[in-house]
Amino acid sequence: MDETMTETVQTAPFAPFEWMLSARYLRARRKEGFISVIAGFSFLGIMLGVATLIIVMAVMNGFRKELLDKILGLNGHILVQPLESPLTDWKDVAERISQVDGIRLAAPVVDGQALASSPWNASGVLVRGIRSDDLNNLTSIAKNIKQGSLEGFDDGQGVAIGRRLADQLSLHAGDSVTLVAPKGAVTPMGTTPRIKPYKIVAVFEIGMSEYDLGFVFMPLAEAQAYFNRSNDVTSIEVFTNNPDKIDSFRKSVTEAAGRPVFLVDWRQRNSTFFNALQVERNVMFLILTMIVLVAALNIVSGLIMLVKDKGSDIAILRTMGASQGSIMRIFLITGASIGVVGTLVGFFVGLVICLNIESIRQFLSWLTSTELFSPELYFLSKLPAEIDVGETTAVVIMALTLSFLATLYPSWRAARLDPVEALRYE
Repeated sequence: MDETMTETVQTAPFAPFEWMLSARYLRARRKEGFISVIAGFSFLGIMLGVATLIIVMAVMNGFRKELLDKILGLNGHILVQPLESPLTDWKDVAERISQVDGIRLAAPVVDGQALASSPWNASGVLVRGIRSDDLNNLTSIAKNIKQGSLEGFDDGQGVAIGRRLADQLSLHAGDSVTLVAPKGAVTPMGTTPRIKPYKIVAVFEIGMSEYDLGFVFMPLAEAQAYFNRSNDVTSIEVFTNNPDKIDSFRKSVTEAAGRPVFLVDWRQRNSTFFNALQVERNVMFLILTMIVLVAALNIVSGLIMLVKDKGSDIAILRTMGASQGSIMRIFLITGASIGVVGTLVGFFVGLVICLNIESIRQFLSWLTSTELFSPELYFLSKLPAEIDVGETTAVVIMALTLSFLATLYPSWRAARLDPVEALRYE
Protein backbone atom coordinates (compact mmCIF):
# COMPACT_ATOMS: atom_id res chain seq x y z
CA MET A 1 0.00 0.00 0.00
CA ASP A 2 2.84 2.34 0.85
CA GLU A 3 4.50 1.54 -2.47
CA THR A 4 1.25 2.29 -4.30
CA MET A 5 0.92 5.65 -2.51
CA THR A 6 4.52 6.51 -3.27
CA GLU A 7 4.09 5.62 -6.91
CA THR A 8 0.93 7.75 -7.15
CA VAL A 9 2.63 10.80 -5.60
CA GLN A 10 5.62 10.49 -7.89
CA THR A 11 3.82 10.03 -11.20
CA ALA A 12 0.92 12.51 -10.93
CA PRO A 13 2.15 15.97 -11.95
CA PHE A 14 0.27 18.82 -10.27
CA ALA A 15 -1.59 16.39 -8.03
CA PRO A 16 -4.33 17.74 -5.72
CA PHE A 17 -2.06 17.63 -2.68
CA GLU A 18 0.46 19.88 -4.49
CA TRP A 19 -2.22 22.52 -5.11
CA MET A 20 -3.44 22.15 -1.53
CA LEU A 21 0.03 22.71 -0.05
CA SER A 22 0.70 25.64 -2.40
CA ALA A 23 -2.55 27.30 -1.32
CA ARG A 24 -1.65 26.65 2.32
CA TYR A 25 1.75 28.29 1.92
CA LEU A 26 0.10 31.37 0.38
CA ARG A 27 -2.04 31.76 3.52
CA ALA A 28 0.44 32.95 6.11
CA ARG A 29 0.23 32.21 9.80
CA ARG A 30 1.45 34.67 12.43
CA LYS A 31 5.05 33.46 12.45
CA GLU A 32 5.18 33.64 8.63
CA GLY A 33 3.86 37.19 8.48
CA PHE A 34 7.01 38.69 6.99
CA ILE A 35 6.99 36.19 4.12
CA SER A 36 3.37 37.10 3.47
CA VAL A 37 4.31 40.80 3.36
CA ILE A 38 6.97 40.08 0.71
CA ALA A 39 4.43 38.06 -1.31
CA GLY A 40 1.97 40.96 -1.01
CA PHE A 41 4.53 43.47 -2.27
CA SER A 42 5.41 41.12 -5.14
CA PHE A 43 1.74 40.93 -6.09
CA LEU A 44 1.31 44.72 -5.89
CA GLY A 45 4.51 45.30 -7.86
CA ILE A 46 3.48 43.03 -10.71
CA MET A 47 -0.07 44.39 -10.72
CA LEU A 48 1.09 48.02 -10.81
CA GLY A 49 3.83 47.27 -13.34
CA VAL A 50 1.47 45.56 -15.77
CA ALA A 51 -1.28 48.17 -15.31
CA THR A 52 1.16 51.06 -15.73
CA LEU A 53 2.73 49.52 -18.82
CA ILE A 54 -0.68 48.99 -20.45
CA ILE A 55 -1.86 52.52 -19.56
CA VAL A 56 1.30 54.31 -20.68
CA MET A 57 1.60 52.38 -23.94
CA ALA A 58 -2.11 52.95 -24.69
CA VAL A 59 -1.84 56.68 -24.00
CA MET A 60 1.26 57.01 -26.18
CA ASN A 61 -0.42 55.03 -28.96
CA GLY A 62 -3.48 57.24 -28.66
CA PHE A 63 -1.31 60.34 -28.61
CA ARG A 64 0.45 59.26 -31.81
CA LYS A 65 -2.79 58.23 -33.56
CA GLU A 66 -4.61 61.45 -32.67
CA LEU A 67 -1.69 63.59 -33.79
CA LEU A 68 -1.31 61.59 -36.98
CA ASP A 69 -5.03 61.85 -37.78
CA LYS A 70 -5.09 65.58 -37.13
CA ILE A 71 -1.82 66.36 -38.94
CA LEU A 72 -2.75 64.24 -41.96
CA GLY A 73 -6.33 65.49 -41.86
CA LEU A 74 -5.13 69.02 -42.55
CA ASN A 75 -1.83 68.61 -44.39
CA GLY A 76 -1.38 66.51 -47.50
CA HIS A 77 0.23 63.08 -47.37
CA ILE A 78 2.41 64.20 -50.29
CA LEU A 79 3.41 67.80 -50.94
CA VAL A 80 4.00 68.50 -54.65
CA GLN A 81 6.27 71.53 -55.15
CA PRO A 82 7.37 73.05 -58.49
CA LEU A 83 10.85 72.79 -59.99
CA GLU A 84 12.37 75.00 -62.71
CA SER A 85 9.19 77.08 -63.20
CA PRO A 86 6.22 78.25 -61.07
CA LEU A 87 3.05 76.13 -60.86
CA THR A 88 1.02 78.24 -63.31
CA ASP A 89 -0.42 75.01 -64.78
CA TRP A 90 -1.71 73.94 -61.37
CA LYS A 91 -5.24 73.19 -62.60
CA ASP A 92 -4.08 70.59 -65.12
CA VAL A 93 -1.48 69.11 -62.76
CA ALA A 94 -3.98 68.76 -59.91
CA GLU A 95 -6.54 67.20 -62.26
CA ARG A 96 -4.05 64.60 -63.54
CA ILE A 97 -2.84 63.71 -60.05
CA SER A 98 -6.42 63.32 -58.77
CA GLN A 99 -6.99 60.62 -61.44
CA VAL A 100 -4.28 58.36 -59.97
CA ASP A 101 -5.62 55.26 -58.24
CA GLY A 102 -5.64 55.68 -54.46
CA ILE A 103 -5.50 59.50 -54.56
CA ARG A 104 -8.41 60.96 -52.63
CA LEU A 105 -7.75 64.66 -53.20
CA ALA A 106 -5.24 66.93 -54.94
CA ALA A 107 -5.69 70.45 -53.57
CA PRO A 108 -3.73 73.43 -54.96
CA VAL A 109 -2.85 75.84 -52.15
CA VAL A 110 -1.22 79.21 -51.62
CA ASP A 111 0.56 79.49 -48.27
CA GLY A 112 1.81 82.68 -46.68
CA GLN A 113 2.68 84.13 -43.30
CA ALA A 114 0.62 86.99 -41.89
CA LEU A 115 -0.31 88.74 -38.67
CA ALA A 116 -3.95 88.37 -37.64
CA SER A 117 -5.10 91.24 -35.46
CA SER A 118 -8.20 92.63 -33.80
CA PRO A 119 -8.72 95.69 -31.59
CA TRP A 120 -7.91 93.51 -28.59
CA ASN A 121 -5.00 91.26 -29.62
CA ALA A 122 -2.81 89.94 -32.42
CA SER A 123 -1.21 86.62 -33.40
CA GLY A 124 1.00 85.26 -36.16
CA VAL A 125 -0.81 82.85 -38.49
CA LEU A 126 -0.34 80.73 -41.60
CA VAL A 127 -2.80 81.85 -44.27
CA ARG A 128 -3.73 79.05 -46.66
CA GLY A 129 -5.57 79.83 -49.87
CA ILE A 130 -7.70 76.89 -51.00
CA ARG A 131 -10.69 76.21 -53.23
CA SER A 132 -14.09 75.79 -51.57
CA ASP A 133 -14.60 72.23 -52.90
CA ASP A 134 -11.19 71.15 -51.61
CA LEU A 135 -11.84 72.72 -48.20
CA ASN A 136 -15.16 70.89 -47.94
CA ASN A 137 -13.35 67.63 -48.72
CA LEU A 138 -11.06 68.17 -45.70
CA THR A 139 -13.32 66.47 -43.18
CA SER A 140 -11.18 67.60 -40.25
CA ILE A 141 -12.30 71.17 -41.11
CA ALA A 142 -15.69 70.71 -42.76
CA LYS A 143 -17.08 68.46 -40.00
CA ASN A 144 -15.79 70.62 -37.17
CA ILE A 145 -17.33 74.02 -37.94
CA LYS A 146 -18.39 75.53 -34.61
CA GLN A 147 -19.65 78.91 -35.86
CA GLY A 148 -20.76 80.15 -39.27
CA SER A 149 -20.70 78.12 -42.49
CA LEU A 150 -18.45 77.33 -45.48
CA GLU A 151 -21.25 77.84 -47.99
CA GLY A 152 -20.23 80.23 -50.75
CA PHE A 153 -16.64 80.29 -49.46
CA ASP A 154 -15.24 80.98 -52.95
CA ASP A 155 -17.77 83.69 -53.76
CA GLY A 156 -16.79 86.28 -51.18
CA GLN A 157 -13.74 87.58 -49.35
CA GLY A 158 -14.38 85.79 -46.10
CA VAL A 159 -11.96 83.60 -44.14
CA ALA A 160 -12.25 80.60 -41.80
CA ILE A 161 -10.21 80.69 -38.59
CA GLY A 162 -9.53 78.30 -35.72
CA ARG A 163 -11.43 78.36 -32.43
CA ARG A 164 -8.38 79.15 -30.28
CA LEU A 165 -7.39 82.00 -32.60
CA ALA A 166 -10.92 83.39 -32.42
CA ASP A 167 -10.83 83.21 -28.63
CA GLN A 168 -7.42 84.87 -28.48
CA LEU A 169 -8.58 87.71 -30.73
CA SER A 170 -12.00 87.88 -28.99
CA LEU A 171 -13.77 87.44 -32.33
CA HIS A 172 -16.76 85.43 -33.57
CA ALA A 173 -18.24 84.44 -36.92
CA GLY A 174 -19.47 87.60 -38.63
CA ASP A 175 -16.76 89.81 -37.12
CA SER A 176 -13.78 91.13 -39.10
CA VAL A 177 -10.15 90.14 -38.65
CA THR A 178 -7.32 92.25 -40.06
CA LEU A 179 -4.51 90.40 -41.85
CA VAL A 180 -1.13 92.05 -42.25
CA ALA A 181 1.32 90.56 -44.77
CA PRO A 182 4.93 91.81 -44.92
CA LYS A 183 5.01 91.91 -48.74
CA GLY A 184 2.32 94.08 -50.28
CA ALA A 185 2.26 96.70 -52.99
CA VAL A 186 5.55 97.81 -54.57
CA THR A 187 5.94 101.62 -54.49
CA PRO A 188 8.80 104.01 -55.35
CA MET A 189 9.56 103.98 -51.62
CA GLY A 190 9.83 100.18 -51.58
CA THR A 191 7.53 97.30 -50.68
CA THR A 192 4.83 98.21 -48.19
CA PRO A 193 2.99 95.77 -45.90
CA ARG A 194 -0.46 94.74 -47.07
CA ILE A 195 -3.18 95.38 -44.49
CA LYS A 196 -6.68 94.17 -45.27
CA PRO A 197 -9.75 93.31 -43.14
CA TYR A 198 -11.64 90.07 -43.83
CA LYS A 199 -15.01 88.89 -42.59
CA ILE A 200 -14.94 85.67 -40.56
CA VAL A 201 -17.41 83.32 -42.26
CA ALA A 202 -16.60 80.22 -40.19
CA VAL A 203 -14.82 79.15 -37.00
CA PHE A 204 -13.49 75.57 -36.88
CA GLU A 205 -12.06 73.45 -34.07
CA ILE A 206 -9.85 70.50 -35.03
CA GLY A 207 -8.85 69.73 -31.45
CA MET A 208 -5.13 70.31 -32.02
CA SER A 209 -4.19 73.58 -30.39
CA GLU A 210 -1.37 74.41 -32.83
CA TYR A 211 -3.75 74.29 -35.80
CA ASP A 212 -6.72 75.88 -34.06
CA LEU A 213 -4.49 78.80 -33.15
CA GLY A 214 -2.31 79.16 -36.23
CA PHE A 215 -4.38 78.52 -39.40
CA VAL A 216 -6.52 80.90 -41.46
CA PHE A 217 -8.22 79.58 -44.62
CA MET A 218 -8.87 82.00 -47.47
CA PRO A 219 -10.40 81.53 -50.97
CA LEU A 220 -7.64 80.55 -53.42
CA ALA A 221 -8.18 83.46 -55.83
CA GLU A 222 -8.15 85.97 -52.97
CA ALA A 223 -4.96 84.43 -51.54
CA GLN A 224 -3.25 84.71 -54.93
CA ALA A 225 -4.09 88.41 -55.05
CA TYR A 226 -3.21 88.98 -51.38
CA PHE A 227 0.24 87.36 -51.66
CA ASN A 228 1.05 88.71 -55.14
CA ARG A 229 0.93 85.30 -56.84
CA SER A 230 0.58 85.74 -60.62
CA ASN A 231 -1.95 82.94 -61.21
CA ASP A 232 0.31 80.30 -59.67
CA VAL A 233 0.17 78.32 -56.41
CA THR A 234 2.72 77.47 -53.75
CA SER A 235 2.17 73.70 -53.94
CA ILE A 236 -0.38 70.93 -54.35
CA GLU A 237 -1.43 68.98 -51.25
CA VAL A 238 -2.12 65.35 -52.20
CA PHE A 239 -4.25 63.14 -49.92
CA THR A 240 -4.14 59.35 -50.35
CA ASN A 241 -6.35 56.52 -49.14
CA ASN A 242 -3.46 54.87 -47.27
CA PRO A 243 -0.78 57.18 -45.85
CA ASP A 244 1.14 54.22 -44.38
CA LYS A 245 1.94 53.05 -47.94
CA ILE A 246 2.99 56.44 -49.19
CA ASP A 247 6.05 55.12 -51.06
CA SER A 248 3.82 53.27 -53.52
CA PHE A 249 2.30 56.59 -54.66
CA ARG A 250 5.48 58.58 -55.30
CA LYS A 251 6.25 57.25 -58.77
CA SER A 252 2.68 57.46 -60.08
CA VAL A 253 2.22 61.01 -58.71
CA THR A 254 5.48 62.15 -60.30
CA GLU A 255 4.44 60.68 -63.66
CA ALA A 256 0.94 62.14 -63.44
CA ALA A 257 2.31 65.63 -62.71
CA GLY A 258 3.76 65.74 -66.26
CA ARG A 259 6.30 68.41 -65.30
CA PRO A 260 9.38 68.74 -63.03
CA VAL A 261 8.19 68.52 -59.42
CA PHE A 262 9.68 67.82 -56.00
CA LEU A 263 7.77 65.50 -53.65
CA VAL A 264 7.87 65.61 -49.86
CA ASP A 265 5.79 63.04 -47.96
CA TRP A 266 4.28 63.37 -44.47
CA ARG A 267 7.03 61.28 -42.85
CA GLN A 268 9.72 63.67 -44.08
CA ARG A 269 7.73 66.75 -43.04
CA ASN A 270 7.20 65.41 -39.50
CA SER A 271 10.17 63.06 -39.10
CA THR A 272 11.70 64.77 -36.06
CA PHE A 273 8.39 64.87 -34.24
CA PHE A 274 7.37 61.25 -34.79
CA ASN A 275 10.92 59.91 -34.24
CA ALA A 276 10.97 61.66 -30.87
CA LEU A 277 7.61 60.05 -30.00
CA GLN A 278 8.94 56.60 -30.96
CA VAL A 279 12.12 57.00 -28.89
CA GLU A 280 10.12 58.22 -25.88
CA ARG A 281 7.76 55.28 -26.25
CA ASN A 282 10.58 52.71 -26.32
CA VAL A 283 12.35 54.27 -23.34
CA MET A 284 9.15 54.33 -21.29
CA PHE A 285 8.57 50.66 -22.07
CA LEU A 286 12.06 49.74 -20.82
CA ILE A 287 11.75 51.85 -17.67
CA LEU A 288 8.35 50.48 -16.73
CA THR A 289 9.44 46.90 -17.43
CA MET A 290 11.86 47.36 -14.53
CA ILE A 291 8.88 47.61 -12.18
CA VAL A 292 7.75 44.13 -13.23
CA LEU A 293 11.34 42.84 -12.96
CA VAL A 294 11.73 44.18 -9.42
CA ALA A 295 8.44 42.55 -8.45
CA ALA A 296 9.64 39.26 -9.93
CA LEU A 297 12.83 39.49 -7.85
CA ASN A 298 10.62 39.96 -4.78
CA ILE A 299 9.00 36.64 -5.65
CA VAL A 300 12.47 35.06 -5.66
CA SER A 301 13.36 36.43 -2.22
CA GLY A 302 9.96 35.53 -0.78
CA LEU A 303 10.15 31.94 -2.03
CA ILE A 304 13.73 31.47 -0.79
CA MET A 305 12.63 32.56 2.68
CA LEU A 306 9.60 30.26 2.43
CA VAL A 307 11.82 27.32 1.46
CA LYS A 308 14.09 27.95 4.45
CA ASP A 309 11.09 28.24 6.77
CA LYS A 310 9.49 25.05 5.41
CA GLY A 311 12.66 22.95 5.41
CA SER A 312 11.29 20.47 7.94
CA ASP A 313 7.97 20.21 6.05
CA ILE A 314 9.87 19.44 2.84
CA ALA A 315 11.94 16.78 4.60
CA ILE A 316 8.83 15.09 6.02
CA LEU A 317 7.15 15.12 2.62
CA ARG A 318 10.24 13.52 1.08
CA THR A 319 10.34 10.79 3.71
CA MET A 320 6.63 10.12 3.07
CA GLY A 321 7.39 9.46 -0.59
CA ALA A 322 7.03 12.83 -2.32
CA SER A 323 9.40 13.12 -5.25
CA GLN A 324 11.74 16.01 -6.00
CA GLY A 325 9.41 16.92 -8.87
CA SER A 326 6.44 17.19 -6.50
CA ILE A 327 8.36 19.49 -4.14
CA MET A 328 9.48 21.64 -7.07
CA ARG A 329 5.94 21.88 -8.42
CA ILE A 330 4.55 22.91 -5.02
CA PHE A 331 6.81 25.96 -4.89
CA LEU A 332 6.38 26.64 -8.61
CA ILE A 333 2.61 26.87 -8.06
CA THR A 334 3.10 29.06 -4.99
CA GLY A 335 5.33 31.60 -6.77
CA ALA A 336 3.56 31.48 -10.13
CA SER A 337 0.19 32.10 -8.46
CA ILE A 338 1.43 35.48 -7.24
CA GLY A 339 2.62 36.41 -10.72
CA VAL A 340 -0.45 35.12 -12.59
CA VAL A 341 -2.99 36.76 -10.28
CA GLY A 342 -0.96 40.00 -10.17
CA THR A 343 -0.72 40.06 -13.98
CA LEU A 344 -4.44 39.40 -14.51
CA VAL A 345 -5.49 42.02 -11.93
CA GLY A 346 -3.03 44.50 -13.46
CA PHE A 347 -4.42 43.77 -16.92
CA PHE A 348 -8.01 44.47 -15.84
CA VAL A 349 -7.00 47.59 -13.87
CA GLY A 350 -5.08 48.92 -16.87
CA LEU A 351 -7.99 48.14 -19.19
CA VAL A 352 -10.54 49.93 -16.99
CA ILE A 353 -8.33 53.01 -16.62
CA CYS A 354 -7.63 53.17 -20.37
CA LEU A 355 -11.34 53.01 -21.19
CA ASN A 356 -12.07 55.87 -18.76
CA ILE A 357 -8.81 57.85 -19.07
CA GLU A 358 -10.42 61.16 -20.06
CA SER A 359 -13.01 61.01 -17.24
CA ILE A 360 -10.23 60.24 -14.75
CA ARG A 361 -8.17 63.18 -16.07
CA GLN A 362 -11.12 65.56 -15.71
CA PHE A 363 -11.82 64.32 -12.19
CA LEU A 364 -8.17 64.74 -11.13
CA SER A 365 -8.07 68.19 -12.72
CA TRP A 366 -11.19 69.15 -10.77
CA LEU A 367 -9.84 67.61 -7.56
CA THR A 368 -6.47 69.38 -7.76
CA SER A 369 -7.77 72.56 -9.45
CA THR A 370 -4.97 72.27 -12.03
CA GLU A 371 -4.83 71.55 -15.75
CA LEU A 372 -3.15 68.13 -15.95
CA PHE A 373 -3.07 67.96 -19.76
CA SER A 374 -2.44 71.43 -21.13
CA PRO A 375 -3.39 71.72 -24.84
CA GLU A 376 -0.59 74.27 -25.34
CA LEU A 377 2.01 71.68 -24.30
CA TYR A 378 0.52 68.48 -25.69
CA PHE A 379 -1.26 69.88 -28.79
CA LEU A 380 -4.44 67.87 -28.08
CA SER A 381 -7.49 69.06 -26.18
CA LYS A 382 -8.19 65.69 -24.51
CA LEU A 383 -6.16 62.72 -23.26
CA PRO A 384 -6.32 59.88 -25.81
CA ALA A 385 -5.80 56.14 -25.19
CA GLU A 386 -5.55 53.54 -27.95
CA ILE A 387 -5.18 49.94 -26.71
CA ASP A 388 -3.06 47.86 -29.08
CA VAL A 389 -3.98 44.16 -28.76
CA GLY A 390 -0.52 42.97 -29.81
CA GLU A 391 1.33 45.24 -27.37
CA THR A 392 -1.02 44.44 -24.49
CA THR A 393 -0.62 40.71 -25.16
CA ALA A 394 3.16 41.13 -25.20
CA VAL A 395 3.06 42.93 -21.82
CA VAL A 396 0.95 40.17 -20.25
CA ILE A 397 3.15 37.39 -21.68
CA MET A 398 6.30 39.18 -20.51
CA ALA A 399 4.95 39.54 -16.97
CA LEU A 400 3.86 35.89 -16.85
CA THR A 401 7.24 34.75 -18.19
CA LEU A 402 9.20 36.80 -15.65
CA SER A 403 6.98 35.52 -12.84
CA PHE A 404 7.50 31.92 -13.92
CA LEU A 405 11.26 32.31 -14.32
CA ALA A 406 11.46 33.89 -10.86
CA THR A 407 10.10 30.70 -9.29
CA LEU A 408 12.54 28.28 -10.92
CA TYR A 409 15.61 28.79 -8.70
CA PRO A 410 13.80 28.73 -5.30
CA SER A 411 11.77 25.69 -6.42
CA TRP A 412 14.91 23.91 -7.56
CA ARG A 413 16.54 24.63 -4.19
CA ALA A 414 13.51 23.21 -2.39
CA ALA A 415 13.62 20.04 -4.49
CA ARG A 416 17.37 19.61 -3.82
CA LEU A 417 16.94 19.87 -0.03
CA ASP A 418 18.39 16.85 1.79
CA PRO A 419 15.76 15.43 4.21
CA VAL A 420 18.44 14.14 6.59
CA GLU A 421 20.12 17.56 6.88
CA ALA A 422 16.78 19.29 7.26
CA LEU A 423 15.66 17.05 10.11
CA ARG A 424 19.01 16.71 11.91
CA TYR A 425 18.43 19.56 14.33
CA GLU A 426 14.66 19.29 14.63
